[in-house]
Amino acid sequence: MKTAPLAAAPSPGPHPRVAVALLLLINLMNYVDRQVLAAVEVKIGEEFATAGQPVSDAKMGLLSTAFLLSYMFASPLFGWFADRTSRWKIVAVGVFVWSLASGASGLAEFYLALLLTRVFVGIGEAAYGPTAPTIIADLYPVERRGSVLAWFYMAIPVGSALGYVWGGHLADMEGWGWRWAFYLSAPPGILLALWALFMREPQRGANADGTPLRAATFADLKILLQTPSYVYNTLGMTAMTFALGGLAFWMPRYIVAFRGQGTLADVGTTFGGITVVSGLTATLAGGFLGDKLRARWSGSYFLVSGIGMLIGLPLFLGFLVAPFPFAWVLLFAAEFCLFFNTGPSNTILANVTHPAIRASAFAVNILIIHAFGDAISPSLIGWITDETKTATMPVGNMNLSFGAGVSAAIFLSGVFWMLGAKHLARDTELAPTRLNA
Repeated sequence: MKTAPLAAAPSPGPHPRVAVALLLLINLMNYVDRQVLAAVEVKIGEEFATAGQPVSDAKMGLLSTAFLLSYMFASPLFGWFADRTSRWKIVAVGVFVWSLASGASGLAEFYLALLLTRVFVGIGEAAYGPTAPTIIADLYPVERRGSVLAWFYMAIPVGSALGYVWGGHLADMEGWGWRWAFYLSAPPGILLALWALFMREPQRGANADGTPLRAATFADLKILLQTPSYVYNTLGMTAMTFALGGLAFWMPRYIVAFRGQGTLADVGTTFGGITVVSGLTATLAGGFLGDKLRARWSGSYFLVSGIGMLIGLPLFLGFLVAPFPFAWVLLFAAEFCLFFNTGPSNTILANVTHPAIRASAFAVNILIIHAFGDAISPSLIGWITDETKTATMPVGNMNLSFGAGVSAAIFLSGVFWMLGAKHLARDTELAPTRLNA
């Protein structure tokens, strides 16, 4: 049964650079709010223990898992709405909700309250995650999407690093503490939500024959499973997300408690600086290189992603055993390789999906990569760490917990992306015609 065409946009939409700038700023706050928790979890555990509410490492990891569970399960719902209504209004509501919830995290006096606030942060971000890249995809042609999306996704390393620095310093500052790291994250997000509320909706892409888009049905989503590039890319992103999720949450604890390197503030600054520089340069370079090589190798976005992960594997393993300060050098190189896929992998999602189901396609991808990725890796690493604690190693063997699953995930992500390269040209060509019937 055919459905009615989507209504045409009443205006051509915002200036592309203004829209990308706003979405980039929102994405920065998105990742600041995510990683503030990782930066201060040690201080939270200490305060709760002092108050007679000790929290295990596995339960601290569950805070990240709870956020991701709400984020990934709410994403398909918001993706469905984003394919049918004003995406900027969905973005505004999502940013407002997660900003209030993040500020409320600082009010938590017991573990359950903190757990609930992280759930609502996830719900707010679920409105933004699958929606924002579809706005960019409608503002820029296929030939430029990789580079532009790379600018958008550079917020991942930069925002994450700011979260580490922000949280680590406030947690260690006398008279402030970990709660202020959450309090002060709310006002910028609320202001950005108000700005998004007044943005104009860009016109959605038309079918290949020029006819208006029709609203997609649930049955149309089966096309995603019939698109090899989408499947291989999602598998690669899932393995990569498993690896990065575990590392991002536990890295401050690993360096400070297990490797004995400085304070949370010092490590937050150093690790944050490494993440900013390596992640920023790798994200922009990956998007630029994917676009540049596209004319020569049709599967360039896959090749750039896969080769980066396979090179990053030995560098990560070297970091686990190398002495400091040389370990910092290996960590920088490993992070560079692990962030190299950010722009290309998301460009693949945009290029191989029809505009009428693009937000839903991003949402399904979010559900899968987090359900089997970073929703489970922080808890799994925390559980392994708990199991390896002894009288002589009270913090547990974090080299084992990091190395057991993370290295395998990095390898698998590289393999999946390499396998997808041969399908990309055909899937990109077919994408605009898939929902014409």
